[in-house]
Amino acid sequence: MKQKQLKGWLYLLPAIVFLGVFMVYPLIDVIIYSFEEGYNFVTQTSKGTGLYNFRYVLHDPYFVQALRNTFIIVIITVPVSTGLALLISLALNSIKPLRNAFQTIYFLPYVTNTLAVGLVFMVLFKKTEYTDGMVNLLIHAFGGKTVDFIDGPYWAKMFVMCLYTVWIVLPFKILILTSALASVKEDYYKAARVDGTRPGRIFRKITLPMISPMIFYLVITGFIGAFKAYSDEVALFGTDLNAAGMNTMVGYIYDMLYGNSGGYPSFASAAALILFAVVFTITCINLMVSKNKIHY
Repeated sequence: MKQKQLKGWLYLLPAIVFLGVFMVYPLIDVIIYSFEEGYNFVTQTSKGTGLYNFRYVLHDPYFVQALRNTFIIVIITVPVSTGLALLISLALNSIKPLRNAFQTIYFLPYVTNTLAVGLVFMVLFKKTEYTDGMVNLLIHAFGGKTVDFIDGPYWAKMFVMCLYTVWIVLPFKILILTSALASVKEDYYKAARVDGTRPGRIFRKITLPMISPMIFYLVITGFIGAFKAYSDEVALFGTDLNAAGMNTMVGYIYDMLYGNSGGYPSFASAAALILFAVVFTITCINLMVSKNKIHY
């Protein structure tokens, strides 16, 4: 028995070493950095330990702005993208011929480069000295006033950002939900139709409970992914997100490490731990809610 256990640990050893070097050690390093006050990146020395880094980050206007932007993106894009994906998946599930072809078409944006999609959105929404953009042309055609969605007011930029995020994550959610719908046994639907159950009640009492684990999975991963948003913003508004007013928490951490205000690993570590605490708290809340709402 001991030989078998030893053999099992030997098989696991490469993975344990990999996780220790690339995950556990960096996490410990981040925690240490976050409490070192006045850390000098060049001399690798600090003036002491304490909570100054956390106080500085929480009072930094750029971090507050990044926190607000991140929460707006999370609150809007996660429910909207999940709801749209469910509606589209239900429609695809009802189409028997060419269903696989439609699934492939809807999945194409997911495998497209993020920056390439961002460039397309810029062409659609950005106003230049030569053109107002295709979206503004449509707005003007219906008698509305043109808006600079990329360099204009905050609400316009946030609208484009949320629309872009939904567009990017929608294909993956459609694929997952379509597969979940296909796995629901047809016998349940046949029994409900024999009893004369209405389609709406069938959806609430059969379809929704059966696919609830997949919906919960998409909500959890959607929250985590939205909190880690950064490349999407760069694709639309460039690398100077603070000037555009569209920075996110991950973008703030990157700026503290490598941006124009870079060279402050202690501040970046403190911000990273705050981000971790926020994501961990929301995930725990979702897990507690799922105990009563999710049917496995």
